[in-house]
Amino acid sequence: MTKQEALTVLAILKTAYPSFYKDYSKEELNAAVELWASMFVNESGKVVLEAVKSLICTLKYPPTIADVKEKIELLTQPDQMTEMEAWYLVKKAMNTSDFVSAFHSLPPAVRRVVGSPDQLKEWAYMETETVNSVIQSNFMRSYKAVVEKEREFAKLPESAKQLMVEAAKNLKMLE
Repeated sequence: MTKQEALTVLAILKTAYPSFYKDYSKEELNAAVELWASMFVNESGKVVLEAVKSLICTLKYPPTIADVKEKIELLTQPDQMTEMEAWYLVKKAMNTSDFVSAFHSLPPAVRRVVGSPDQLKEWAYMETETVNSVIQSNFMRSYKAVVEKEREFAKLPESAKQLMVEAAKNLKMLE
């Protein structure tokens, strides 16, 4: 989102919530434009605008940046895979002779939880009862945590994402 698009969004918010913004000085509005533009630098202005318009329909008070990010997630990723759907893909991948191909055909979040083709193979040769109880439960809990972590990461400003990437690189260099 550009500064001009941020200005448009804030103009809409000012119109929708006139009593909230009535005492804002020009400097405060400029600071708000800068903040909104920087927080949504990698988002389409159109997507941010639609998220704000959607929120205006339901919120009595102006939406926060966090509200808008959550609405953007809902608008752009409406069909997130459930834990059970992810587990079904893992079960299907366990019923093959080519664990490497099956592993690589899984969605990235599911692959992160499974870990490796060898893990798929190990689960495939375990007792069915253990797989359908302990392994399934652990997988679903881990998958939910991975998806939540990815959601939270996606909401971070670009500068924070870069900081985390750099920290991870530095950590790997220390190892």
